[in-house]
Amino acid sequence: MEWKNIYRGLIMGISDLIPGVSGGTIAVVLGIYDRLLEAISGFFSREWKRHIGFLVPLAAGMGAAILALSRVIKYLLEHHYEPTQFFFIGLIVGVLPFIVKQSDAKRNFAARHLVVLLIAAAVVASMAFIPADEAAAPITSLTFPIFIGLFLSGWLASMAMLLPGISGSFILLLLGVYSTAIHALSDLNIALIATIGAGVIIGFIVSSKAIRYLLSRFPHMTYAVIIGMIVGSVVVVFPGLPGQPLTIAVSVATCAAGLVIALFFGSKTKA
Repeated sequence: MEWKNIYRGLIMGISDLIPGVSGGTIAVVLGIYDRLLEAISGFFSREWKRHIGFLVPLAAGMGAAILALSRVIKYLLEHHYEPTQFFFIGLIVGVLPFIVKQSDAKRNFAARHLVVLLIAAAVVASMAFIPADEAAAPITSLTFPIFIGLFLSGWLASMAMLLPGISGSFILLLLGVYSTAIHALSDLNIALIATIGAGVIIGFIVSSKAIRYLLSRFPHMTYAVIIGMIVGSVVVVFPGLPGQPLTIAVSVATCAAGLVIALFFGSKTKA
């Protein structure tokens, strides 16, 4: 078992609770993105035993973070919104040098790649201007139509989780089920958690195979899209300029901390 994946899972689980922050971006920061895609895709194949040691500790860390910290994240976003968001902006910006170097963009990117990069950045950035249904009353009981809706929501959210730059939580916000997911986790509503979780699992399987295929067949164009998504996500996460001097100072500090952490993990991965 790769027990160090527990702390990686904790960090990814925390990020997946925050609208606008992509678990895929955090996986890139931690240097496990390619391995994550391989493990999820390979777990449902004949070689599934080879991936258990990687996935089980990672899933345990993510599950623990999501179950234990949903209320903490809710508190931070309600009472320390700007510093929390700026911390993740630092992480997002800090991952760019690593992924640009990994893609060897200077040598491999032509004009068409830059155009696609800009389009991907614009598409993700435009999500910041889409009104999300944050005030939707949480669902507390299941009917068949609600089951289908929540299952598909989990599916779409999980596909977003694996894409750097797109937040699964933000997709849930757009679909109006984020409050349902948070309340289900806080209240341990097993039926709702299982419904959304089943969609998440199916989405992971499908999207991991699709992303691996694209990276193997069209690596430069896929990297261009991923880099564009990461750049565009900064606009989604940006909370606006803080109004109070103390908040500005704390936000600068948290942003710097996120940047240093991302650069540190990027340098360790390259090494």
